[in-house]
Order: sequence, then structure tokens, then C-alpha cells
Amino acid sequence: MRMALEDEFEVLTASSGPEAAQLMESEWVQVVLCDQRMPDQTGVAFLAELRARWPETVRMIITGYTDTSAMIEAINAAGIHQFLTKPWHPEQLLVAVRNAARLFALARENERLALEMRVLTSTAESRVEKRRRALREGMGFETVLRAPHSPMNVAIGAARQFASFDLPVLLTGEPGTGKAQIARAMHFGSLRSDKPFFELNLAGLPEELCAIELMGTKRGVLPGGVARIGLFQKADRGTLYLAGIETAGPGLQLALLRVLTEGSFSPIGGQESTGTSLRLICGAAADLRQRVAEGAFRSDLYFALAGGEIAVPPLRARRGDVAILSQAMLAELSAQHGKPVHGIDETALQFLENHDWPGNMRELRNEITRMLVFAQDPVLGADLISRHILQAPPGDEGADRTAEAALTADGTLKDRVELMEMRILRETLTRHRWNKSRAAAELGLSRVGLRAKLDRYGIAPPARSASETQKED
Repeated sequence: MRMALEDEFEVLTASSGPEAAQLMESEWVQVVLCDQRMPDQTGVAFLAELRARWPETVRMIITGYTDTSAMIEAINAAGIHQFLTKPWHPEQLLVAVRNAARLFALARENERLALEMRVLTSTAESRVEKRRRALREGMGFETVLRAPHSPMNVAIGAARQFASFDLPVLLTGEPGTGKAQIARAMHFGSLRSDKPFFELNLAGLPEELCAIELMGTKRGVLPGGVARIGLFQKADRGTLYLAGIETAGPGLQLALLRVLTEGSFSPIGGQESTGTSLRLICGAAADLRQRVAEGAFRSDLYFALAGGEIAVPPLRARRGDVAILSQAMLAELSAQHGKPVHGIDETALQFLENHDWPGNMRELRNEITRMLVFAQDPVLGADLISRHILQAPPGDEGADRTAEAALTADGTLKDRVELMEMRILRETLTRHRWNKSRAAAELGLSRVGLRAKLDRYGIAPPARSASETQKED
């Protein structure tokens, strides 16, 4: 037997069961081949003991018996891989041991792969959970930037309270105030955070298109003959945010009311009802109570939403937040466009804070983008700000009221003209970084005439470094 195997395998021999067990304890044995007739016990009994202690080994037995029932009993008792009957042929023995060794290797490889799969699955699940948690945190209320005592804190506080209750919510406020961001934060702060979040702006969309987007269609309704799944179905168990709810037509309002009260809808072209358990958050840029009074909005739909009404303040009521928002927008835009600009100087921030921002966050973002495009220095200065914003000096109530203030102010025509002149002077000087020669040339004044007007109106440049002051002239 040794001669038949030793060219390919390391062969260890033992004359009894106890001696074989000692070898098993000291050597790494892959295949065990024993005779059924042993001096102290049967081969099957020995292999049964072996199976209990070293189950990974492949067990084979040589026997002169060919009783099928005995073989089956032995397989069940000792987990024997193969029987070799006497007399055996060397080549037959070699092939059998080769197969047994291959089986051992495959079993070990299978165990290794199974272990790797368990580890990888655990690691993947951990990574997915971390990503989900990071996503939830990254989309949460912390993303709504604001100062410590911002008026936005009232809206965020109410949104936090409503987030954990599975109720519809109505967010009211001017366009661009961040209603969609709050809706997203409410979703990721709710028990539905692991489910999908969808949003759709109804403003400007025809009612028929809105209905298709929300309710979907049955096969054959749209060109091409394919069915379309709507957001009511996609957002099932998740959250759907609808901006511009005040623009919804009568049919769409009825469909929304049905979703809120019955939890169902009917796809376009179909009669059967489809259930949905979505959470609805709506955004309105107009006074819905006024729309109800005018008969343009269903009162039952309004009251279904109004229990969770949250007013989002405009940016002009959050002047203390403008600096934080501007710096954050600049950092994002700088990275997005690959232009290394690192901040906004104090004078520029004062002008930005004093502007009314009728377009709210969108207008502010557009202004920061414009400043970034024209920037030549690593810090954005006031000279980059749009003229209509610069025409109000720091400390005024708001740049957008410049012309209105001049027209409605008390005093003579001369007083009002002087008010406009003072603001135009300040805007021009700021844009030219207080270079009086350039400002005078643009305004058609001499340097002496410009200085006289500055002295007359008490206009002085903001505090700057000595090096900047030297460039003034």
C-alpha cells in the first residue's frame, strides 16, 4: 500500500486504532484508510470515533465484505467516503486516494469561501448601514444652515416634532426659502428614512402631465403602449414632497385628498384602486386659506394638510444667516467649478446681509456664483457684487428699496436726488475698490469734484489694510 501511494502522497502508518489516534493528534491528516479487521476494534468503529474528533478528514475502508446493508450502516455510522473491496489493485487504490485528497481540498476551499462570504456579507452590511446612516445624517436637519438665534429655528423645531409623526405636513413660504430641504430632512428624520424620498414641483406643469407623473398610467394610454408607474406607487411606504401645491387643479386636488383619506388611487386608464401608504409633504408659495376663500382650492384638502402647517421664513427675515449660507455656498461652488476661492470679505458680507433677497436662496446662490466667476483673488470682495445690491450702504434696511426709498422719502426733490446720488457714488466706488480715479472717470467727474461730493455726504471707505489704502488713488 505504501509503495502504491508514496510517490504522490506522504504516507503515515499505524498498527492499531490508538496508535492512529496519536498520529492524528500530531499530524495534519487529510485521508484515513483503514482495514475493517483491526486487532482491537473494527474499522467502522474506529472511523466513527475519528469522525467525532476530526470530522474534516476523508474516511475510506478496505473490507472483504460486500453486504450492501452493512455498507449502508457503516456509511451512516462513520461517514465513510468509499469502500475498497479486497483484493484491491494498486492503480485502483491510487485513483481512490487521489479522489479523496481532491475531495478534502474542495471541502476546505468551500469552507474558506463560505467564511469569506460571511465576512464579506457582514462587512458589506456594515458598510451599507454606515452609508445609510451617513446619508440620513447628511440629509438631516443639520444640513439646514442657520445662525444660533435664526428665525429658521422655529420652523426647524416644528419640523423635528412633526418628523416622527406619520402625518401630512404643509410647508408655506416664498419660493426659494428651502422648503424642499426641510421636507427631505423630515423624511430622513422619520421612521421612513430607509424608504425612498421623491419630490415633484407642480408649478408650471399642465394638470394632465402632473396626473401622469403622480398616478401613472395603464398599458395603452401613452404612446408606445407601455404602462407607467407613478410617484404615488413609487413612494409607497416612503415620502412624497409636492412643491407648488397651490397650482394643483381640481382633479389633482381630488386625487390627493383620496390618497390622504383612503390611501388609494386609480392609475389613468384604469378603474381598479391601487393602495399606497406614502407620507405626503406639500409646499405652498401662496396663502392657501386665501385660495380656499376664493374657491380655487378645496377646503377639505387644505384642512387635511393644515394640521401640520409650518411657516418657513424668507431670507430677508434671516439676515443673520446670510454670512453662513454665503460661505457654505461658496465652498460648494468653488469645489464644483474647480476655482480655489476661500472666503468672502467682511464688507462684501455686509452688503449681502443688507439685501432683501426677493428670490431668497436661489438669488443668493446665483449672486455667489456670479462673484466666483469674476473673482481674481482668493477672497471675494464687495467690488464683485451686482450694482443693485451695492447701491445700499452697509447699515441700510435693504438694497432693493433704494429707488423706492428715494421716491417715497420725505423732503424736497433735491433731498431725494441727493439720496440717489449718495448711493450711486457708494456703489461705483465699491465696484472700483475705492479707486477714485476710475470712479470719477466713470461718473464723468473730476477727482476734485468726486472728493467734494464724498466730503459733502460723509462717504468714507471701509477699514482696510495699509497696502490696500495705498492702491486707493
